[in-house]
Amino acid sequence: MHTEIPFHNIDPSFNIGPLEIHWYGVMYLFGFLAAWLLGRQRARRGTWGWTTDDVTDLILYAAIGVIAGGRLGYVLFYALGDFLADPLSLFRLSGGGITGMSFHGGLIGVLLALWLFARRQKRPFWAVMDFIAPLVPLGLGFGRIGNFINGELWGAPTDLPWGIRFPSGGDIPRHPTMLYEAFLEGLVLFLILWWISSRRPPMGVVSGWFLIGYGVFRTGIEFVREPDAHIGYLFGGWLTMGMVLSIPMILLGILLLAWAKRKDEYPPERPVETEDSETAGITDGESAD
Repeated sequence: MHTEIPFHNIDPSFNIGPLEIHWYGVMYLFGFLAAWLLGRQRARRGTWGWTTDDVTDLILYAAIGVIAGGRLGYVLFYALGDFLADPLSLFRLSGGGITGMSFHGGLIGVLLALWLFARRQKRPFWAVMDFIAPLVPLGLGFGRIGNFINGELWGAPTDLPWGIRFPSGGDIPRHPTMLYEAFLEGLVLFLILWWISSRRPPMGVVSGWFLIGYGVFRTGIEFVREPDAHIGYLFGGWLTMGMVLSIPMILLGILLLAWAKRKDEYPPERPVETEDSETAGITDGESAD
């Protein structure tokens, strides 16, 4: 016998005057803000070869890639039938908020956007990716909290004491898998990548561990996450679309680590911003050694 939270009854939006604001969109804003603040803090230390203006441009490129790629990826991976029947559904965001987003599509969008950024900045692509990789997980965590507030992407039925009944999940307690992801893909992955990046490894190492870490955590959680109703299991009552998209990330991450070790190249020195470096409030991770 267990005591579960009786019902998920969080309102997914709130009002400021006549304006309706969705928490999911607010969580995206928090994620971009966290990445921007952490990136600027690193730039101010004057040891990474970045200026705060560089970081602002980087986050702007990344935000465009996440939103455009995330929306397109969701439509192609999870709602292709709806898109083919109504191509304009790509641009339709229900309820005035950001909904229908795919992490894997967002990742592809970010890769393309940051490739353009690297060319514009004349920086090695993997130096850019390694700089931003530790900033991404907190944004992922905020996004999953947004999923929880929306009462979506819930997990399989469970008898565990923290099972939650969701409005769209039937009258049974379910795994709050979005909170599992917020913790693992958000906080835990952030701490791992921040520590690895503080050791200044060769280019590609931090990005490789990001791919491996996210792929492992997401694949594991997929075993207790309910698949999208219109897709279901792809094979054997256990293989989900999330696994199909995440397992290759693990393999690519391993290949990237092997490539980085063989190349053993480090980001080139660049003019850096030193203003306010003495007053930067958060250590960059060197003390973790």
